[in-house]
Amino acid sequence: MVSGGTYGTEDIVHGAGYGKAILILLLTPLLWSLPTAFMIGELSSALPFEGGYYAWVRRAMGNFWGFQEAWLSLVASIFDMAIYPTLFVAYLTRMFPWFQENHRGVAVALGVVIVCAILNIMGVKVVSTTSLWLFFALSAPFAAIFVIAPFKIHALANAVTKPTTSNVDILGGLLICMWNYMGWDNASTIATEVERPQRTYPRAMLVAVAIVCITYVLPFAAMWITGLPASAWETGAWADVAELMGGPVLRIALVAGGMMSGFGMFNALVMSYSRLPLAMAQDGMLPKVFGKLHPKSRAPWVAIIALAVGWGLALNLGFERLVTLDIMIYGASLALEFVALIFLRIREPELKRPFRVPGGLFGAIAVGIPPVLLLGFAIIRSEHEVVLGMSSLWFGLILIGAGVVAYLINHALKPTGWAAGEPKPEMAA
Repeated sequence: MVSGGTYGTEDIVHGAGYGKAILILLLTPLLWSLPTAFMIGELSSALPFEGGYYAWVRRAMGNFWGFQEAWLSLVASIFDMAIYPTLFVAYLTRMFPWFQENHRGVAVALGVVIVCAILNIMGVKVVSTTSLWLFFALSAPFAAIFVIAPFKIHALANAVTKPTTSNVDILGGLLICMWNYMGWDNASTIATEVERPQRTYPRAMLVAVAIVCITYVLPFAAMWITGLPASAWETGAWADVAELMGGPVLRIALVAGGMMSGFGMFNALVMSYSRLPLAMAQDGMLPKVFGKLHPKSRAPWVAIIALAVGWGLALNLGFERLVTLDIMIYGASLALEFVALIFLRIREPELKRPFRVPGGLFGAIAVGIPPVLLLGFAIIRSEHEVVLGMSSLWFGLILIGAGVVAYLINHALKPTGWAAGEPKPEMAA
């Protein structure tokens, strides 16, 4: 649920150039992903609960902050989830420009949302099956590019490519890199559906950080030696690069891969995000209707439909603006998770932790510093993006503040909490 392959990384090179882009791709997982993976490893192994990060923050800091964590995550998901159908359309239009006209691209993106919602309502097993074969399909075109590159050293220095419209600079490239390396906490929301989560999560997180880094760096390193100008890159440009390297067949394979990446990542993340309203309804913090499960698949179908409406509304914002808003709001929720790690160390020192962030309390505090500092770049960038006539910064702050208002309204309507539905039912395996 973190990486759908190298698709969507093109603007990093456009904004920073090859050398700096590869350096960013190597350093970002150390400063952003690895600390997050350590934090997730400890909390998920100690508290493998339905709802994941929401459950951790609520246990560590109380109902108010638990609600804010869920609110921030769900609001961030509106922008995050809209990115994947946007990527789907970006690659589709590289093969069929007809979809760029009028609102055809938005209609296709909305179709992705609807189909994935239906797949998830069918059950978790559908997600697991499709995600597995997608992984192998997504890797093949980039493996081919990596193998071909040594035979084309400096051969593309004067290659004619499609004019780009990207305005991404090095800061924008960094934010896109951060987006490509985020999402490690999403798998925690389905902890009850994972065998031996105490053992599985820490190992999976550390191995995944290394694998994702390799899949991002090697294709760009391969293209660097071909001499292709950094200015030729923009979102979807891998399709054109594939044709330069391996002809129309490789182009078709990569376009298909880009579309499958957008579809597959969206499909997998629906499962994760839909568990938040479910867990909150089971805790009495949302109306019990959000806890309704499909009678056959046991999927939280009401939560999936409600979230799909929100995701569909953000489809027309554009890739760069979606990334900026996503990182800023997601970053606030991630900061709460790091705070929860510290609070639980202090308040529940005897809690069994099969995996523990090294360094004692100092280590638990220090591990959150690099990711929080990196979030400052999202704040700087958000001042230059415009949404509904205001800067993305102010738009994001309004959405963050709305979480406090939503909690107060929720508490005023039901001071003792919404009536819990059924006892926490067994989820789909």
